[in-house]
Amino acid sequence: MNNTLILIPSRLSATRLPNKPLLKINNISIINHVYKIANSSTVGKSYVATGDKEIFEEVTKNGGRCILTQSDHKTGTDRIFEAFQKLENDNIKYVINLQGDEPMLDIQDVDNLLKKTIENKSKVSTLACEINNEEILSKKNIVKVTTNRKLEESKLSTAISFYREISKAKQNIYHHIGIYVYDVFYLKKFVQLKQTHNEKTQKLEQLRLIENKINIDVGLAKTKPIGVDTHEDYLELKKIMEYKN
Repeated sequence: MNNTLILIPSRLSATRLPNKPLLKINNISIINHVYKIANSSTVGKSYVATGDKEIFEEVTKNGGRCILTQSDHKTGTDRIFEAFQKLENDNIKYVINLQGDEPMLDIQDVDNLLKKTIENKSKVSTLACEINNEEILSKKNIVKVTTNRKLEESKLSTAISFYREISKAKQNIYHHIGIYVYDVFYLKKFVQLKQTHNEKTQKLEQLRLIENKINIDVGLAKTKPIGVDTHEDYLELKKIMEYKN
C-alpha cells in the first residue's frame, strides 16, 4: 500500500526500564526486533522515530530506516507526528503507530486491524485481547479497555474508556494492546488538542481522544503480545524468545 506508513516511537528514558530499546534478545536489540516485525508487513514502509542518537545509530547500522526527532516530546504520538511531517509524503492516508517494546507482536493482527479500519472508515483504531487472568485488572503497567460491544474477529467495537487499574471486572473489558491506526486527518487533529487532566494523571494519551469525542474503534487480536515494562518482563521475554530460537 502506498498510502500507509508504519512508525515506531522509541526513547531511552523510560522510567521503569532505562535503555530498554537497546537491550538484547538473541543478540538483537528490542527495537530492531520490533522494526523487523514491522518491516515484514506489506502495507507500507516502516520507520523508527526517536530523539536519541543511540537508537538512531542502532537501527541504521543494521540497515533499518530511522527518523531523528526532537528529544523532548510529551507523548509518543507527538513524536510520530513529527516523523510523519519530516517525510513530506502527501499520499499517506493512514499512519500505524507500533510500540517499540513488543518484540513478539504478530504483524498479521496489525494488518487485519488496518483492513477493518479502512472498511469501517474509522478515525482511530487500536487492538485488544481477552483477559484470562483477573490479576491483570490491578496491574498498572497493563492497560485495560472497555468497549460498547463484545469484541468479535469480524468487526470493530468502540472504546468506552481506558484504565490503569480496576478493582473488579467490568462488562466487555479487555487487555489493551498499544497499537494505533490513525486516519491522517485525525492524527493531525490529535496533536493539536490540549492534554487533558485525566490523560496526564493516568499517563494514557488515548484519553485525550475519548474526552474530545473522537471515537477509538477496537479490534480483537488473535495473539497476546508480551510488552517489556520492567526488568522482570525483559528476563521473562528473553527466556521465551531464546528458548523458541
